[in-house]
Amino acid sequence: MAKVALLSNPRSTGNRALLPRVRSFCAAHSDIFHYEVESVDQIGTALKTIARVKPKVLVINGGDGTVQTTLTEIYHGGHFGDNPPPVAVLPNGKTNLIALDLGASGDPIAALERVMELARKGLSDHIVARELISLSNGDAGSRPVLGMFLGGAGLADSILYCRHKIYPLGLPNGFSHVLTALAVLLSLIFGIRAAFLPPRPSPVKVSLIRKGQIQGRFSLLIVTTLQRMLLGSSTAANAAPGALQLMVVEQSPLALLRALFAGLFGRLGRQKVTGVHVAHGDEIRIEGERSSVILDGEIFEAGAGRPIVLRHTPPVPFLRLAA
Repeated sequence: MAKVALLSNPRSTGNRALLPRVRSFCAAHSDIFHYEVESVDQIGTALKTIARVKPKVLVINGGDGTVQTTLTEIYHGGHFGDNPPPVAVLPNGKTNLIALDLGASGDPIAALERVMELARKGLSDHIVARELISLSNGDAGSRPVLGMFLGGAGLADSILYCRHKIYPLGLPNGFSHVLTALAVLLSLIFGIRAAFLPPRPSPVKVSLIRKGQIQGRFSLLIVTTLQRMLLGSSTAANAAPGALQLMVVEQSPLALLRALFAGLFGRLGRQKVTGVHVAHGDEIRIEGERSSVILDGEIFEAGAGRPIVLRHTPPVPFLRLAA
């Protein structure tokens, strides 16, 4: 039985330089079962094969889209029965939010070595439960897509702006993110509208079942099951167990500044902040005319009469690498 199964997507951006090192590492460790897919469409077949070797841990080596597709297949495919192995995510890709939440940062090979160490010594103290976001159009027959971090409104526009306008410049990821943030602030504070800047967010209506709704233009819309949101706010502090965590920041410079300062001083989600809405719920509906959201790297769009419906799944096991 392989101690670790590693699922790699060679087409993810981070793997263009990393994959030769990963292959060398796996060749030197006989207790790793390494499976490479040529596209995300092959992940279901990959998991069916991986299930036969009964690994103690499943490690995902790819970008956010690879992680999102793998989680969806694990949950819906039934390849591992009722006892899927805990999932670890290597710090690979553009954002790495899921990897960071699970304590994986820095060199992906060092993270893989840490996984191997835990698999040999014992995993029980490092297994954590996380619910997943289940995204659908609300129809009973539709197959939901699963993930852990959703961005909408101005945040989705900023992510798409960075992806289509900044990343093609070939700059380092960190500098690309700083440049995007500056462009967003320039557009928000001074109200400048230009083709080289992010667009103005479209109106959105966010409904929490049995808890009312929020409607308007928002610079940030976040739904997550991760332990920490953006801006330093902890989702665990005031969260009901098994609930989706929602944060919405109104489209104004003052509201965004208040959110930033509240996050820096640990007050976001603990104290009321004008223009900032933090809540939790079992079901969230997002409606708007051609309003985009991004779930772990994949784009979805709400339209007239076609809301995006978010629910949460039962807990799924993950491997946290930090002590």
